[in-house]
Amino acid sequence: MIKSEIVIDQHYKDFSPMQFGSETCDPGHFFGPSVRTHWLLHYIVYGFGRFERDGISYSVKPGDIFVIPPYEKTYYEADQKKPWRYIWIGFTTDQSVPEQLLKPIIHCPSAGKIFEEMLQCEKMENGRTAFLCAKLWEFFSILLDNAKSDTDYVQKAINCINAEYINGITIQQVADRLNINRSYLSDLFKKRMGISPQKYLIQLRLEKAAELLTVYGQSPSTAGISVGYPDLYHFSKIFKKHFGVSPREYQKLNI
Repeated sequence: MIKSEIVIDQHYKDFSPMQFGSETCDPGHFFGPSVRTHWLLHYIVYGFGRFERDGISYSVKPGDIFVIPPYEKTYYEADQKKPWRYIWIGFTTDQSVPEQLLKPIIHCPSAGKIFEEMLQCEKMENGRTAFLCAKLWEFFSILLDNAKSDTDYVQKAINCINAEYINGITIQQVADRLNINRSYLSDLFKKRMGISPQKYLIQLRLEKAAELLTVYGQSPSTAGISVGYPDLYHFSKIFKKHFGVSPREYQKLNI
């Protein structure tokens, strides 16, 4: 059973609710693949299902919120045996959203009370949009408070890269170790550091290689292997792209 409330987009500054409803889904009920033009959040009250975003599939359980950003193709499907019931809210914004909304799935059982309270808007007429806006901000306050546990992701990623660059570690492996989505890690990292984690990793490797070549007089092949580039041709190519000269030429110029 689906129940959708009429919400007028009042174009409030910052965040403006424009869609709201709840649904108890039939087994296997699905929607998509589709693209939205606004943000859309689904809070899972009970039951299970599957959500796809960026080509990655996620199992969703009670207390989870799956996040649909504007203009990203997504798909979701209720479980065949224990289909979900969810409450959703859609909104528009011209502002940056809380960082946790960059994740496809947010586990936030404490938000359940807020989403359930949103259902009270059905009794309202003129104040419905303002009421939902207040509840949306209340939800954001929980996300921002919980975000304290996410603030170390970037530092943990840096520590991991600094310790493992010699072993050929990839950013996907770093994200896997932190148990977070790679895209989410990249967004956090770029906001904090100004560059992507991939670029940070490459720069670190090449700077360490340059040090090995000039300060310690190592050969290009040894330097490459020592910073995670066992293929000399690939190492020389990426080194020249970064420094403008080959590893051998760089060594001659700086010794």
